[in-house]
Amino acid sequence: MGFSQEDESEKPEAAWENPVLVIVRGIKYNESYKMLTGGICMGSYLNPGNEAFAVALNSEIYVDKTGLLTYTNKVMNTLQGYICNSRPRRFGKSFAANMLAAYYSKGCDSRKMFSGLAISQTADFEKHLNQYDVIHLDIQWFLSNVSDPEQIVAYITECTLAELRTIYADQLPPEVSTVPDALSRIKEATGQKFVIIIDEWDVLIRDEASNQKIQDDYINFLRGMFKGTEPTKYIQLAFLTGILPIKKLKTQSALNNFHQYSMLNPGPLASYIGFTEDEVSALCQKYGQNFEEVRRWYDGYLLGNYHVYNPNAVTSLLLDGTFQSYWSETSTYDSMVPFINMDFDGLKTAILEMLSGAAVPVMVTSFKNDMVSFVNKDDVLTLLIHLGYLAYNQQTQMAYIPNEEIRREFLTAVTSNHWNELFAFQQESADLLDATLDMDENAVAAGIEKVHEEYTSVIQYHNENSLSCVLTIAYLSTMQYYFKPIRELPTGRGFSDFVFLPKPEYRYDFPALVVELKWNKNAKTALDQIKRQHYPASIASYTGDILLVGVNYDKKTKVHECRIEKYLKSGEK
Repeated sequence: MGFSQEDESEKPEAAWENPVLVIVRGIKYNESYKMLTGGICMGSYLNPGNEAFAVALNSEIYVDKTGLLTYTNKVMNTLQGYICNSRPRRFGKSFAANMLAAYYSKGCDSRKMFSGLAISQTADFEKHLNQYDVIHLDIQWFLSNVSDPEQIVAYITECTLAELRTIYADQLPPEVSTVPDALSRIKEATGQKFVIIIDEWDVLIRDEASNQKIQDDYINFLRGMFKGTEPTKYIQLAFLTGILPIKKLKTQSALNNFHQYSMLNPGPLASYIGFTEDEVSALCQKYGQNFEEVRRWYDGYLLGNYHVYNPNAVTSLLLDGTFQSYWSETSTYDSMVPFINMDFDGLKTAILEMLSGAAVPVMVTSFKNDMVSFVNKDDVLTLLIHLGYLAYNQQTQMAYIPNEEIRREFLTAVTSNHWNELFAFQQESADLLDATLDMDENAVAAGIEKVHEEYTSVIQYHNENSLSCVLTIAYLSTMQYYFKPIRELPTGRGFSDFVFLPKPEYRYDFPALVVELKWNKNAKTALDQIKRQHYPASIASYTGDILLVGVNYDKKTKVHECRIEKYLKSGEK
């Protein structure tokens, strides 16, 4: 739900219970920075200022996510106050980290910043505002500024201790050489507990995946900071952000006291990272964009009860006005191409299915949350979910390509890495679509049979559902001109197996396709069922021409059969 700062002045409770949209223009927080901080001493890592959050507030489009602060306030100084939030790149993770730092840090006065936002309407707003020593570490920044990645833990330690000593020199004698020891001594001497925020926590896990020494040193650093009884004495709140969940050691998380919220299980943070559907709808109305088209291009991530959009994609569209991929191909994906080429358990076929609009089952429990420990297809698919290339339905445990932006980016990524099989298959699928549109029944049957033969090792024919899998792959090329195929669409007096509806721009150039599959019967039976159950009637008002396609597979003869007819609407001859 969206509202302006003025609209909701009389709705304090609704203000934080629901997603809130605030568009801010012309508030130059950064120009008034000295006034806002009140001259309080601040550092780069200890008690940072609020300038980073001010940049977000000063942007043309700002969506109020301070509901996250309501949640973190609730779990402070509890066992639930250890949070690792993982999302794909450009999903607003750093924004969330900057917001937490601006709200909690003693290094600034952020009252004016938050006064018009949802958090200001809560009962404990004043209680926590700028009341804590905050340590805010951006691991990507540290990695970019150290000459030898193997020295990064020492560099983080050196920088953090130096700033701690500017405030707590009396509590930190020279022999104190680790951050956990420093925090423990400060708490013992002063009673002061810390809010610790680590942004891009996993950058070393991803970028230095092959260097075991770096991995071990860094994990040990984090375990020293957060694991055990002693850290509970000096940590008020711990908040980690990254793309990957915390790395597993054997079967358990290296930091098993953390509550992990991810693309697999977003938990209570589902609506706070990324844009919700209500927020996108309000933005589309304000900027005059077609919400349904925005949904087709950028929706698809199902997190809990929310449809979540990539904020970067949505804001770029609204400001630029062009529907395109705003996703940038990453080196992380490049590292996955060798695993795709290894074709674990039929991985390539699974990818083809998803490119064709289908969802595939995936077991997400074996993935070690790193870039090297892949043992099966499911591990690779799970990584692609965390990267944002795939979406995940928690209830069905199925993975799928979420939207048009990612489908195009996925195709670009695999084709640019010379997946020759995909090039060949795209052409074969295009030929099959042409044959269907030409009503060449023999060519369609031969094309489907070819797909069956090529993928029989990974798609075992047992029933009509198996035939559906083959048909989905065979019609990959439809995705250029048609929406994702609709499975089991309620039409007329029953459910059609597949319905392909052309995109609006192709509505009068391409017919809709109503497809019925049969097993050990005949194609005429399939066509008769389409007509008897009045399947086309439900879509007649949404498209131009309609083709009826019946496909049968005879298990004994291993022969595919196809019948195609043009659907005649009332009054047509």
